[in-house]
Amino acid sequence: MNMRVGIAVVAAALFGFAATASAQNAAPQQTTPRGDAKAGAKIFKADGCWECHGSAAQGGALSGPRIADTALPFAAVLQQLRVPQNAMPPYEASVVSDAEVGDIYAFLKSLPAPQTAANIPLLSK
Repeated sequence: MNMRVGIAVVAAALFGFAATASAQNAAPQQTTPRGDAKAGAKIFKADGCWECHGSAAQGGALSGPRIADTALPFAAVLQQLRVPQNAMPPYEASVVSDAEVGDIYAFLKSLPAPQTAANIPLLSK
């Protein structure tokens, strides 16, 4: 094995370990908690989530993405809250507990899926 290949293998292994350790530290709860959608709606509004994602979590062209009826698993939502991968500010457990994130997740899952273009009269012409 040449030196470059050896270094690349070690670097890849270390990066994978660091990413796994970071994900485990950031999102210790991997199962979906039983959340309360009504409480989640209140937290979503009180903590300012609506400011970027919209009051119905519909998202917008110049703001946060649509998260209503999210297909993401709870662990991915929790990871994004704790260690955001974009312009979103981090929400530490001292600000929003895992249980509160479970409530927000229940609220997001309770929202309807978006309509298709065929179901919107103005777009189906």
